Amino acid sequence: MPAAEVSEITIRDVATAAELHAVEQLQREVWGIPDLDVVPLSHLVATKTAGGVLIGAFDEDALIGFVYGFPAIEDGEMTHHSHMLAVKADHRGHHLGERLKFAQRERVLAQGIEVVSWTFDPLRSKNAYLNFRKLGVTCNKYFVDFYGHDASSFLHRNGTDRFWVNWRLTSAGVLDRMENGVSPPGRNDRRPMLRVSETLRPVFDPHAGLSERDVSIEIPTDIDYIERHDKELAADWRESARRAFSDAIKAGHSVVDFVRYGNKGSYLLRREID
Repeated sequence: MPAAEVSEITIRDVATAAELHAVEQLQREVWGIPDLDVVPLSHLVATKTAGGVLIGAFDEDALIGFVYGFPAIEDGEMTHHSHMLAVKADHRGHHLGERLKFAQRERVLAQGIEVVSWTFDPLRSKNAYLNFRKLGVTCNKYFVDFYGHDASSFLHRNGTDRFWVNWRLTSAGVLDRMENGVSPPGRNDRRPMLRVSETLRPVFDPHAGLSERDVSIEIPTDIDYIERHDKELAADWRESARRAFSDAIKAGHSVVDFVRYGNKGSYLLRREID
């Protein structure tokens, strides 16, 4: 989309039956899921009435993206669980996901809730960059095959491992990103537990030093390409990332940031020391 058109996109609540049906259709388009797995209008209406938040991005009257979530309880704390975020393919790359998330933040804070959680695939670098670098989430939970080994979406044919992230809406890190934007990535001197080789293969280093306060885990920047062209390599990345993140989180580390360098990205993990 030309820049002039991007500024004309409206972010507002999804309200009418026609707009709710458009949310159903966008789920099919973005994720390729069958009707059985589409969150339907009846469910969206019920959760909206019970405190759920459903916000759309509109190009005039056409829905081109949305974010959807609902109130939840996590570890005894009232939170908001953000279940879906989708943007049409031909409208990506223009910060609409970011705009939708910050609109969600406003609605959730108005309800008196200060934490939003959601899941995403740790091998998807674009999502990692948005979530950690732009929004300021943190993560200390890793789920193996969260939706089962083979989910219905064409995006989920390499297992469904997921990060469970927390977005603390009034934390210093989040407020800093809102006020100052994303800072340039600093020099990463951490010895990676998992690195991307010159041939894009995963190389696991069991001696990378989990006893250290800071560790890093690398992933390729385009797992979609790898999944399309080399299923065996994609499976190797899933298994290697699963081992690295599970070991690091078990050792007390949390994922706190994500930076990109050429054909690879690097998660930064930190363990709090008393």
